[in-house]
Amino acid sequence: MSEITLSRDARLTLRSQAHHLDPVVLLGANGLTEAVMKEIDRALKAHELIKVKVPTDDREEREAIFAKVADELGAARVQMIGKLLILWRPAEDEEDAPTAEEWIARAAAAARGEDAPAPKAKKVASKKPGEKKKKAEPQPRRRARPKTKRTTKKAALSN
Repeated sequence: MSEITLSRDARLTLRSQAHHLDPVVLLGANGLTEAVMKEIDRALKAHELIKVKVPTDDREEREAIFAKVADELGAARVQMIGKLLILWRPAEDEEDAPTAEEWIARAAAAARGEDAPAPKAKKVASKKPGEKKKKAEPQPRRRARPKTKRTTKKAALSN
C-alpha cells in the first residue's frame, strides 16, 4: 500500500478532530515491531483517526517511523507533534463508506457547528424548516410549605 496524501484543508480538519484524542498505540523499547504494526492497523480499522506515541528522542528516527507506518498501512500522515504521531485511514469495511472527501466535508461541517447531512434513506424530519422548536409546557411550581393567610395591621384594626 502507498501513503495517502491529503490537501491542506483536509489535514487541518483532521488535526482539529484529533485534538481531543489520547494515544491509542504506544511504541515500546523494541521500537516498531510487527506486533506494533498489526496493532496500529487494527486501531486504524476501528477508529480511522488515531494517535501513536513514540518514546524515542531522535527526531529523524520518529520521522522515519511515521513515514514507514503511513506507507506500509496505506494511511495519511496528518501531523507529528513532538513524540505524538497522528494517522488517518478511511474505513474500508463498509460498502457505502464515505470517500475521503465526503468524510472530510462532514468533519468540517461538524467543526463549524453545522449539522452533517444525514444519509438520505434515514432522514426523518421532526419539524418543518423555519419552525421554532416547541417548548415543553412549564409545570406549576409547588411550594415546600403551604402559603398561610396573613393579615396586615391595618386590616386587623378595621375589624
